[in-house]
Amino acid sequence: MPTARAISTAVLLSTATLLASSLAACAPAARDGERHGDTGGTTSDAQALNDLREQSPTWRDCPAPTPLQGGGEAPGALPDGTRWQCATLRTPLDWKHPSGETIDLALIRARASGAPDDRIGSLLFNFGGPGGSGVATLPGLAPDYEKLRTRYDLVSFDPRGVGNSEGVRCLDAGLPDEDDIDNTPDDGGDETNALVRFNRATAAACKKNSGDVLPYVGTTQAAQDMDLVRQVLGDDKLHYFGISYGTELGGVYAHLFPERVGRAVLDGVVDPTHDQMAQALAQAGGFQLAFEHFAAWCARQGCALGDDAEAVVDLAVDLEEALDDTPLTTSDGGELDGDALIDAISGALYRQDYWPALRAGLEAAADDNGEVLHDLAEALGQHGAGGDTDDDPTDEESNEDDAFRAITCDDSSSRYTVADVRSRLADFLEASPLFGPGLAWSALSCDGWPVPGAARHPEVSAPGAPPVLLVGNTGDPATPYEGAARMAERLGEKVGVELTYEGEGHGAYDSGNTCVQDTVVAYLLNGTLPKPGTVCEAEPLPEGK
Repeated sequence: MPTARAISTAVLLSTATLLASSLAACAPAARDGERHGDTGGTTSDAQALNDLREQSPTWRDCPAPTPLQGGGEAPGALPDGTRWQCATLRTPLDWKHPSGETIDLALIRARASGAPDDRIGSLLFNFGGPGGSGVATLPGLAPDYEKLRTRYDLVSFDPRGVGNSEGVRCLDAGLPDEDDIDNTPDDGGDETNALVRFNRATAAACKKNSGDVLPYVGTTQAAQDMDLVRQVLGDDKLHYFGISYGTELGGVYAHLFPERVGRAVLDGVVDPTHDQMAQALAQAGGFQLAFEHFAAWCARQGCALGDDAEAVVDLAVDLEEALDDTPLTTSDGGELDGDALIDAISGALYRQDYWPALRAGLEAAADDNGEVLHDLAEALGQHGAGGDTDDDPTDEESNEDDAFRAITCDDSSSRYTVADVRSRLADFLEASPLFGPGLAWSALSCDGWPVPGAARHPEVSAPGAPPVLLVGNTGDPATPYEGAARMAERLGEKVGVELTYEGEGHGAYDSGNTCVQDTVVAYLLNGTLPKPGTVCEAEPLPEGK
């Protein structure tokens, strides 16, 4: 579940081309580009682990992010003058054989701002994906966590397979452009076959370009990396803030190391009981609910899309079908087809701040102008970010999409077929006529994957772990609200403590809601948990905005 980019709606609306970029980024220390060789059998696993735990990373000022991390400028100093520091950490390529080859993990941190005696330790962040660079993301979101920095070093990392941590690559000059693939095939033949060929060709390209590391980028190995980060940073417990996929990673860590869990917050909680198909079906319902909320708001605003929510939803469904047959061309030579329309809508549902931009784009598209929605989809990073199809397959660009596929397929043992998808299409269409088909066909993404998946769903049971704060958003499209309760149940009795946010968008803390932020801060800084049944209500989007 890709995380949303932080984009200013005011900027998006200030120009018809919506040229806003996503979030301010940074990068870790320069990537070595080489894995460390094995020990030749001369070092025991125990000695290798001891050596890894005793390493001392060299922290330096962060350079600009590399292409694999998404590019951009080096992070500037924080308001109090604190500079971002980056380093690399050696970790086993395969945690089952720690005396074998090692890889480098890219790290970033900002030291705590408070008095040394008040410092609790490090607070490790994972912002989701899977596939997002934590090194590139943390500085752009740091203002939201400034209160937490009074007692914690803020720390994040590129998980294995992501960005500068041995980033997997599926670049291949022989792959078709992903924009030419219909992600909602409905012709019963050529479109479906093209999607199948694309997924299998992508899997083969991943194996060719990232074969050695592909078996080792799953969530269990990443959770073990986090425990090494904890030890190297000198913390007795892992204090953790996970968002979206980061909640799954945090749950797996708690399962593996319940006695080492410190103060942990999971926001935008993944349902750990779902396999890949069930997760996609739940998301179809989640995005449908979120779009209906948008549609009701739009109708109240008197938008030109319909007099009520049902009319707005029906117009969007009809528009998608029309664009699937006859895309709208744009001035830069692009086009707004049905897939791009869904990309723009789904991306805008990640934050309620984007709703005015979505309204403007849909109104323009209904008037045969695809510019606004096309640019919105690209600005939100939801469209046109397929694999590099240049002649040189070694050209580097952000590997977020490749890492998303690799981690998802390494984690999931499900390998769905066209027949499987077709047998469930009615369920997906019932959940959402707009989002259902694309999410159903996304279950084919692991077809032909060269690595067997780990399990149908993650194991997160953590009996004996201390309380973990779970934040669920009733309007969350990507991680529907029910996931928080199911995570609490699976973590075990007295472990999962739920906080409900009655709001919109993906996650809750980064919505800016004061109630949510104050509750999370009180727990992380002082250990104060909310009372059972605590609910935070969102401020409504101003009418007429």
